[in-house]
Amino acid sequence: MSPEKIIRTTFSIAKTSADNLLVLTTNYFMMKKFIHLGLLAYIFSGLTGTVRAQTISAAEIFPKGTTVEENIPYANDTLKKHELDIYLPPVKKLSYPLVVWIHGGAWMSNDKHADMGYMVNIIRNLVNAGYAIASIDYRWSTTAPFPAQVQDCNAAIEFLYENAAQYNIDNGQIALMGFSAGAHLASLVALSNNDNERTFYYKGKKPQFKINVVFDFYGPSDLLTLKGHDNPDPKSPINLLLGGTVADNIKLAKKASPVTYVDVGDPPFLIIQGEKDESVNPEQSVELSTELKKSRVKNELVIVPGAPHYGVMFDSPENWARIQDFLNKYMQ
Repeated sequence: MSPEKIIRTTFSIAKTSADNLLVLTTNYFMMKKFIHLGLLAYIFSGLTGTVRAQTISAAEIFPKGTTVEENIPYANDTLKKHELDIYLPPVKKLSYPLVVWIHGGAWMSNDKHADMGYMVNIIRNLVNAGYAIASIDYRWSTTAPFPAQVQDCNAAIEFLYENAAQYNIDNGQIALMGFSAGAHLASLVALSNNDNERTFYYKGKKPQFKINVVFDFYGPSDLLTLKGHDNPDPKSPINLLLGGTVADNIKLAKKASPVTYVDVGDPPFLIIQGEKDESVNPEQSVELSTELKKSRVKNELVIVPGAPHYGVMFDSPENWARIQDFLNKYMQ
């Protein structure tokens, strides 16, 4: 079976012995291609750090009987960064509410398998509770600066909305779950959804989908105050995203900041932030929660004591209980 084709597979309970091929690039890893059921969970350490690689099989993450469709092109082109995977629960139904998974990586690394390796329990709980998961790729800032990333996210979610029947998705029940840079993009998609920001739309087409709820794990909300915003290095994550320094691109930095789009019509947010985050200053989450409250948008801010920028501390029973509560309130 060609790895370039969309693959539909049902996971068995046995662990896979598939190999993972890594290609080392300049400063980070790119996944060449995982074979059969092997998943590469590798993480760019925040917005200033380095990459760590961890190999974990899909069978170790998803419940037995989970069905996956891989490498689905969502933008009618052949770009590898314009693909997504869909995971359907073992209990078969005509349609499932959808959680869209948006990976982190400082807008410049990782792919649609990232962040799964340290969120195993929450992933299993989502699937066992009857939620489909769609994990999406998007273009890196190293090849396409902002707003390419939010355009891709909008395009991927719109594809899922338009093709919901084909993939057994309930397109009236869509949640976003993002991590770090992915949480920034999830917030930006959700908060600008009721605005007419045409530069955020892939090929200028305004999406039809609506977002029911957002799960924001330590995402930047204001690029003007984000840690590293004053870094003059042209290869810093923020500067690569904007195509220049924040100081030279104040208007664009504001346009790329989720807090710019907060208004009364926005969906509820559960914001989860590490107290000791070394990459995204916790004030980013505090600011977003404050602005949402000012506009009377339902939200909850959780500061995880002692937690860094990412890791298993976020995959806790307490966080799952909060996620489940938001899903029960806003995805029914």
